[in-house]
Amino acid sequence: MEFSRTMRRLDLWSAEGEHADPTVQPIAAVDLGTNNCRLLVARPEGEGFVVIDSFSRIVRLGEGLEATNTLAEPAIQRAIGALRVCARVMARHAVAQARCVATEACRRATNAADFVERARLASGLTLEVLDHEEEARLALLGCLALADRAFDQFLMMDVGGGSTELAWIGRGSGRGHEIVSLSLPLGVVTLAERFGADPDDAGYLAMQAAVWNALDAHPATKRLTAHLAADRLQAIGTSGTVTTLAAMHLHLPRYDRRLVDGIWLPPDAIPGTAVRLRALDTAARALHPCIGPGRADLVVAGCAVVEALHARFPFKALRVADRGLREGILATLIGDRLDSALTRHLQPMQRPFEQVRP
Repeated sequence: MEFSRTMRRLDLWSAEGEHADPTVQPIAAVDLGTNNCRLLVARPEGEGFVVIDSFSRIVRLGEGLEATNTLAEPAIQRAIGALRVCARVMARHAVAQARCVATEACRRATNAADFVERARLASGLTLEVLDHEEEARLALLGCLALADRAFDQFLMMDVGGGSTELAWIGRGSGRGHEIVSLSLPLGVVTLAERFGADPDDAGYLAMQAAVWNALDAHPATKRLTAHLAADRLQAIGTSGTVTTLAAMHLHLPRYDRRLVDGIWLPPDAIPGTAVRLRALDTAARALHPCIGPGRADLVVAGCAVVEALHARFPFKALRVADRGLREGILATLIGDRLDSALTRHLQPMQRPFEQVRP
């Protein structure tokens, strides 16, 4: 499949169901993260899908997890409330097939199994707790269409609430693709709880140092950096932090996915935009139309993660993805796979996806 055709297929996300076949039964993806609960409902169409409905609510499931290693009751209630909304939306569209996943907060919490059962009884949705490898696979699948063949190496950065997932792809001469995946146990919620929402310069540097320390402790980092060629490296950023940076860089009066998804963000614009964000206190960020109260106390921590990653992996270009895990889930529901997606977008893949972690 040619790259342009694949781009059109995945860009059906923005069609908002206008050309969807109403006789095809919808599918759905639910992503319950450390910070957000998100839903996409779509109709399969041709080789892709058209999104017909969506829902997103900030639930802070991982609130306090850094200190207690358990999901707090108020956070559980917020998450269950959001999952009930997801279930109602799915029922309204008569969804035929769905995959509902949970990520880092449920991976870490000692009471995650109890929460999953409570959520099932309350909402009817069965949550699958993804491991790091599967989360990286799905996020990469969801945004791989934004890889540009002009580059030889690609770095997907998914800055989540409780963890940061990285997947590096190298196109080797005569040996297909090599993929290195690693997960850092740091996200915007954990860093904000540890260092505060409005850190001073020393606190902001401490956030970055925490990311560098986590990278240094990971056995895959040396392998990744050994292959790194910064002048041939494209980063793909899939997270609320990166999309917020892009919206701020564009000086948008309000967030608009159509203007953000797929744009190229100059790497030298990252520190300047981060400075603008840090100059606002939490209250001012809450009033900003591209940030809002739900991200106001987290976005500075996200900026620290992105800047730290850029310092360690100096990518030449950053493409912004307002897509990722949910789109990857939907792709699997229509029969897509990461290895076949790599074949379409880049070159035939000769090595399996592999995860290296302690």
